[in-house]
Amino acid sequence: MVKQNSHFSGYFVAVATIFVTCLMISNIIAVKLVTIGGLILPAAIVIFPLSYLLADVLTEVYGFRAARRVIWLGFLCNLLAVVAIYIGEFLAAAGFWPDQPAYERILGATPRILAASFLAYLVGEFANTIIMSRLKVATAGRHLWLRAIGSTLVGQGLDSAVFISIAFSGVMPTPILLGAIVTQWLVKSAYEALATPLTYAMVALLKRREGIDTYDREVRLNPFAIWE
Repeated sequence: MVKQNSHFSGYFVAVATIFVTCLMISNIIAVKLVTIGGLILPAAIVIFPLSYLLADVLTEVYGFRAARRVIWLGFLCNLLAVVAIYIGEFLAAAGFWPDQPAYERILGATPRILAASFLAYLVGEFANTIIMSRLKVATAGRHLWLRAIGSTLVGQGLDSAVFISIAFSGVMPTPILLGAIVTQWLVKSAYEALATPLTYAMVALLKRREGIDTYDREVRLNPFAIWE
């Protein structure tokens, strides 16, 4: 039977917690650039795409309204982490501790980078979730692989375009900037496509254990109506 989710089960809390954890880890390890197959990418590539997979799972099983709350929760948790790191940077270091420059170099971030990161996250995640929600209704719940990959292509594309454009416009030559956007978009989207079997497994498990399968037929897809 199809019904709306009206409580926060242990399964929902677990998925939401993993989602937020992926985001926070991504923000920390993204400062390291790595080479994978000749491509230069942030180390966050190992875990950030999972946030889109988990957002797909949340939307598919619990609906847009539940996913919206988790997306904003992730935003607020990231903001709290940034504030704590910023305060830690300006606290006086112990006289015997020599690593203040390393702390500032690794964990510090310019306001421009932070603004780019936060805006890209909101734009990308909500685009992904809204498209996933609408496609589920349009396809009557069929073709999960198409909905998951299609929504990710849009969400990850917007995330990469917004972040790199705001963070590096005027710093990188335009051809390099555009190349970086396309590279990150394709790599993240390929990651999601390869992880499709995991999406299917999680969705099947949660629908079976929770006994729900939510369709957002009469739901306003407003990212800002958090308590609706």
